[in-house]
Amino acid sequence: MNTDPIADLLTRIRNANMAGLSKMSVPSSKAKKNILQVMKDKDFIKDFTEVSGEKAHEKSILVSLSPERKLYLKRISKPGQRIYKKAGEIYPVVRGYGISIVSTSQGVMTGDDARKMNIGGEVLCEIH
Repeated sequence: MNTDPIADLLTRIRNANMAGLSKMSVPSSKAKKNILQVMKDKDFIKDFTEVSGEKAHEKSILVSLSPERKLYLKRISKPGQRIYKKAGEIYPVVRGYGISIVSTSQGVMTGDDARKMNIGGEVLCEIH
């Protein structure tokens, strides 16, 4: 049992990236797929695919990383302390070189997209 699956995802990506791996696997969930889709759209990861296990409930996500690119991943909102921001309070990460991933009522998106659409939400993590 994992109490924070998003932090587990970020830690697995961070560890695989530091080890120089090109592929890694994480247990599947809808929230993880949404976060990985944003990371793929912004070229922080190459690709990801969902893979079924031997049993029907054993699905995992296979993530393809860029070993030459070093990532900095930081979990912002945690289960013990949720961090919500209004659209005007979502600031650029590392002067625009990074992104924040925000869970909004319109879905999971970058902080820049949330600011442009003038909607706030829960700031999940920062990546640069």
